[in-house]
Amino acid sequence: MQHEKTNAAAYWKANLRLITGCMFVWALVSYGFGIIFRPLLSGISIGGTDLGFWFAQQGSILTFIVLIFFYAWRMNRLDKKFGLEE
Repeated sequence: MQHEKTNAAAYWKANLRLITGCMFVWALVSYGFGIIFRPLLSGISIGGTDLGFWFAQQGSILTFIVLIFFYAWRMNRLDKKFGLEE
């Protein structure tokens, strides 16, 4: 019983660490590059527009999609590590 509790606690801790990391990347790209650091990125051109605008319009969406697949891939690995795979 105690082993199951420590295993569940370790699984939850790893899950929260993964979620926190994904949220940090999402916030950095969405708010950081798209809003806060946009003036610093305005001199860099990509696709005919400045990099800050690109992150605000496209980069944050693409990053979010990549994070979804990354999260699913990492959770599958965590499930296998803790013996919870389907």
